Amino acid sequence: MPRLRDVVPVIDWMPRYPVKFLKGDLVAGLTLAAFVLPESMAYATLAGVPAYFGIYCCLAGALLFAIFTTSKHVAVGPTSSISLMIGATVAGLAGGDPQRWAAIAALTALTVAVICLVAYILRLSSLVNFISNSILLGFKAGAALSIMATQLPKLFGVEGGAGNFFSRLQHLAGELGNTNSTVLIFGLAALAVLILGDHFLPGKPISLFAVIAAILLVSFTSLSGAGLHLTGVIPAGLPTLGRPAVRLSDVDGVLPLALACFLMGYIETISAARTFALKHGYTINPRQELLSLGMANAATALASGYVVAGGLSQSTVNEKSGSKSPMSLILCSLALALILIFFTDLLKNLPEVILAAIVIHAVMGLIKVKELKQLRKLSTLEFTIAMVALAGVLVFGILKGVMLAVIIALVLLIRKTSNPTVAELGRIGETSHYSDIIRHPENRLTNGLMILRPESSIIYFNADSIRESINSMLDARKDTRELILDLSSSPHVDVAGSAMLIDLANALARRKIALRIASPLSDVRDLLRKQGMEEIIQHISRQDSVHDLAESFRKMNPNI
Repeated sequence: MPRLRDVVPVIDWMPRYPVKFLKGDLVAGLTLAAFVLPESMAYATLAGVPAYFGIYCCLAGALLFAIFTTSKHVAVGPTSSISLMIGATVAGLAGGDPQRWAAIAALTALTVAVICLVAYILRLSSLVNFISNSILLGFKAGAALSIMATQLPKLFGVEGGAGNFFSRLQHLAGELGNTNSTVLIFGLAALAVLILGDHFLPGKPISLFAVIAAILLVSFTSLSGAGLHLTGVIPAGLPTLGRPAVRLSDVDGVLPLALACFLMGYIETISAARTFALKHGYTINPRQELLSLGMANAATALASGYVVAGGLSQSTVNEKSGSKSPMSLILCSLALALILIFFTDLLKNLPEVILAAIVIHAVMGLIKVKELKQLRKLSTLEFTIAMVALAGVLVFGILKGVMLAVIIALVLLIRKTSNPTVAELGRIGETSHYSDIIRHPENRLTNGLMILRPESSIIYFNADSIRESINSMLDARKDTRELILDLSSSPHVDVAGSAMLIDLANALARRKIALRIASPLSDVRDLLRKQGMEEIIQHISRQDSVHDLAESFRKMNPNI
């Protein structure tokens, strides 16, 4: 049974919290609040819910995440990709009803919380491995372009379209004649401030400065009458706690959306956590982060929010501002609570184009051109998978696009695994080492002896392919009297694989070809012995290396 302090880490670190950490955590918490305030409001508009719901997400999510996380720097809140996924999917489920839209978004967060809890109980933290870095590269680039397509109409002050990336661009092209020049200048100016701020003041809450400047301009000039859409009145006070107004059985399509949000959210969270843990020399518990992410989403669901995750941008701000512990998240939540209680009137004159500029600026960094070029050089297959993810997101949307990429990646992986390479080995000079003769044709072969190495596990869906490769290579060498099968690269052999090896041994015996097994791992040895392989080919020993068996053959056949 795990100890309570392992399940709820705050019980462990809070009583021992060093007072000297307070200054760093306080500065980080206030800086983080200043950063996430405009960013979370901008992302909430992507999700299709009122902008201030983004503040609720950061307030409730950060507070619960801090209690359960093992990371000292990760900050949770709405993220761009998850926000767009929520907005694009819930649009078809809500039927245009804003209240139902918000309720479904909250229900999705609650469902993600349940999935996280189940994954925590079943120790499924390795689920993250189903989405590779290659898929993420393409997915993030596609998501960034899709998000930009939703925000560009706001930048030009025109009505936006619906549908996929290309439909939105086509609609925007038709609306450019109606561009509101005041809105466009306002948005481009804000975008320029954000980009220049990144260059000259990295890690500072530049978006907050842009927000304050915009509010002051609208409040004290006549710009409010120039076609600027404003955020409007934000309810003062903390969010009302309560379960979502709809149930899972009331809405079809929430579960697949929640599963996709869970996978993306956990990947983003654990990636950020590992990055900062490595940088600062401490360890995190990936399984515990399932629980912390689940509790954060449960809190946001009860506080009228939607799905949250650990984002790299807000986590970087937290870390660079001097965060020493999760206390910075608690202080960030307190700062946001004070803003909601006392200062919401200051936000009513915030132009929506500023939020659009913040979103566009935030997602620009998701398009990693250099990394895509590097991936293309390293692996054509993985680059193809990344491009499938990118194209899938642009054509089918984020949810279907990422699922398509995962399915295609798994299919390609299974295809590759089902047709593994069987390498023929030759001796490297006079040494005791052997390697692939295709890569090293200078290697020496021994007449009458063939040495083969299957370069994968031998399991039910590739066993026949491996047998066909072995037989084909034996047919090409008619003089073979002994076959050494090197299993050092076969970490797993299942029942079907062992049955194939038994059949192979019997078939070789009929052809008067001896079969020897070299370097089998313990589990492989045990299964082959249980299947009766030793009755056919003699004793199977972990100490029998390829060189030992080859030398034995040469000594017994000195005239070959």
